[in-house]
Amino acid sequence: MSGKATILYIPHGGGPLPLMGDPGHDTLVRFLRQIPGTLPRPKAVLVISAHWERDIPLVTAHPRPEMIYDYSGFPKAAYDIRYPAPGAPDLAARVTDCLTRSGLKARCDEERGFDHGLYIPLALMLPGADIPCIQISLCADLDPLSHLRIGEALGTMAAPDLSDLWILGSGFSFHNMAAFGSSGPDHDRTEKRNRAFQDWLRETCAGQGMMPTQRKDRLVRWELAPHARYCHPREEHLLPLMVCAGMAGYAKAEIVFDGQVMGRHTLAFLWQGDP
Repeated sequence: MSGKATILYIPHGGGPLPLMGDPGHDTLVRFLRQIPGTLPRPKAVLVISAHWERDIPLVTAHPRPEMIYDYSGFPKAAYDIRYPAPGAPDLAARVTDCLTRSGLKARCDEERGFDHGLYIPLALMLPGADIPCIQISLCADLDPLSHLRIGEALGTMAAPDLSDLWILGSGFSFHNMAAFGSSGPDHDRTEKRNRAFQDWLRETCAGQGMMPTQRKDRLVRWELAPHARYCHPREEHLLPLMVCAGMAGYAKAEIVFDGQVMGRHTLAFLWQGDP
């Protein structure tokens, strides 16, 4: 990777709850509000959201994306949230070209709006909504190697396109919906399984003395990690991490969040500059 992109994988929380005063999100909200002060201000943000899947990678290219309220059962205020950041059609075209030049089938989507994987965290991180944003879809096959390759392809972007760009992998390093906030007699077992997978992820992405090829191999084989399928019955919230790691060239990440969200342990990782 050349240039000075900032690559960040974060937990984005449960639906709109980070913006609704939910106490289970207090530590996450503080992190999302504080982390931008430690990073260069971006000229644009490229988000890989866990909440958009298509057969091939699509890139949003609408100049004024609409809001997509892709959650249900919340109070009316959750459907009044606005994040009127502009799109970036020119950047979307360059990103799409970069993906296709790397041998991936990809195209622009000129109709898609912003889902909550983008606007919930960015409403806390960049509340002015004045920085252009685009999204890249996940691949519906959920293949880890496909997403690592998307990241690798993004890492070939020309330095001017990468300069002062944020790449935001918006997911969750623990995403078993049935286990969030649970307690009772199974709490200790749940906690041990949660932490075992987070420890594996910490070692894989931020451990010392590991070669990039080793990090990639572990991510490809993530299902072999301790309690992988308990922590991710479906892996769409982990795959944005794959894109980030691939773009970073499997360099060692910095752990920038290590805490509880809705009663479960989760992590955020940062890669900056050249690997």
